[in-house]
Amino acid sequence: MNQHILRTYDDELMEVRSVVVRMGGLAAEQLADSMQALRELDLDLAEKTRQADKKLDALEVQAENTVIGVFARRAPVADDLREVVSALKITTMIERMGDYAKNIARRSIAIAEGKGVVLMPPLLDDMATHAHEMIQDVMDAYVKRGADEAIAVWERDEHLDNMYNAAYRQILARMMEAPEQIGVWSHYLMIAKNLERIGDQATNVAEQVHYAIMGEFLEEARQKRDRTSAEVFEGH
Repeated sequence: MNQHILRTYDDELMEVRSVVVRMGGLAAEQLADSMQALRELDLDLAEKTRQADKKLDALEVQAENTVIGVFARRAPVADDLREVVSALKITTMIERMGDYAKNIARRSIAIAEGKGVVLMPPLLDDMATHAHEMIQDVMDAYVKRGADEAIAVWERDEHLDNMYNAAYRQILARMMEAPEQIGVWSHYLMIAKNLERIGDQATNVAEQVHYAIMGEFLEEARQKRDRTSAEVFEGH
């Protein structure tokens, strides 16, 4: 393979990486905007956030076309094959994050247009902050090819799940206390679920980042690490 072909191949891989990073940034922005629209019951921002999802959809198509071109022209193998396949899966996961953020914006509109104002449970803001940080950190892991950083994001999903369980119980209690407001609380309950799902997708991205770098899935890596820890403990 001559230098020109190698340089073109590198350019194609860089294009794939660039699209993934742009999608991650847009998803994080979309989540932040949807939560701001919810806090402020800002109809214009909520609608803008809904429309922003089209950009993610377009980038996903761009990534697919670029990857198809790489397969058609280069037939990647080994590390490059893992990276390209993982990148394609990651774009799908990020696009789903955007769908969940769009759903939050849509429910923000329903809440703002509903009868009576019910303030957002503060725990939802905490969940959104945690999910937003997971997106940013997993994209940093992708850019830096940081396997340990990917593991760190993956392990933080449990905390977001616990926050969701707490929010679920809190919102159900509010429904029982004020059944006349059950409609708006139902929207908040679904928003909590959307936030939890965004965390799930960030966790899935972390798994793909780790696989692309190390060639093994995180469950396998954790099992090895746990066995090693046990052996060290028994040795003492």
